[in-house]
Formats: sequence, C-alpha cells, structure tokens
Amino acid sequence: MQLYQHILLAADFSEHGKTVSAKAKQLAEQNQARLSLIHVVDYLPITDVTYGPIIPFDVDLTEELVAIAEQRLADLGQELDVDKERQWLEVGSPKLEIVRMAEENDVDLIVLGSHGRGGLAVLLGSTADGVLHHAKCDVLAVRLKDD
Repeated sequence: MQLYQHILLAADFSEHGKTVSAKAKQLAEQNQARLSLIHVVDYLPITDVTYGPIIPFDVDLTEELVAIAEQRLADLGQELDVDKERQWLEVGSPKLEIVRMAEENDVDLIVLGSHGRGGLAVLLGSTADGVLHHAKCDVLAVRLKDD
C-alpha cells in the first residue's frame, strides 16, 4: 500500500542529519515515492538599522552560506540518489520556505528533525513546530536525542 507519493526531506545539515535522512529515504523506498530535498538558508544580515551595528562594519554572510549549502545539498543528493532538479536551496524563513515548496511541488509528506528543547531554540522559534502548524500535508518530525 502506497501512502505517500512525494516526500520532502528538510535537511539542516546538523550532526543528527543522517538519522533524519535515513528515515526519509526508508519511507520513500517503502512507499515507492519520489524523494526531494530542501535546505533553507536563513537571511542573516549582521547589522540592522533599528538596533545599530552589532559589529563595526556591514557584512552579509548569506552568499557564503548559500555557497556552502549548495555543496552540502549536492553531496546529500548524491548520497540519497536524488536528482539535481529535486534538490532545492532557498533563502528566507525555513518554516515558510519548506511549507511553500511543499505546496508548490505536491509534496504529501515532509520529514524533518526535531529536538523539542528549550533555550535558544525557543527564543528563535522552532522550524519543526512552524512547519507542523502551517503545512497542508503530513509532517514527520523525527525525534533527535541530544548527546
């Protein structure tokens, strides 16, 4: 029985990413589904006119982060045997971009990792929580254990 036809792995390249990737690949194989990958680079300007400079000069790390992410996404795509046209790199809010790309590409399952922890993650907001509450398809949050 095929439950899913198109699975989207939201890759964050964390140390636990292999656990989430393996789960997504296994689900795609079991369902004979297409597997797509997405990574979202959060736009990170170092200065903000409202708050003044955080450091004494303007720097935008986005271009550097995108270049690194492109290579890591390509490596993951090769590892999981995902064609280049189903490897998506976006810049923006991770939760919004994951949901948008899932809708635009008829994804019926999003797979991502979730720590479910407090601290800085609560302050910045949880991508997994945002995707879970805004996605129109099923979401599998793979529980990750902190070491």
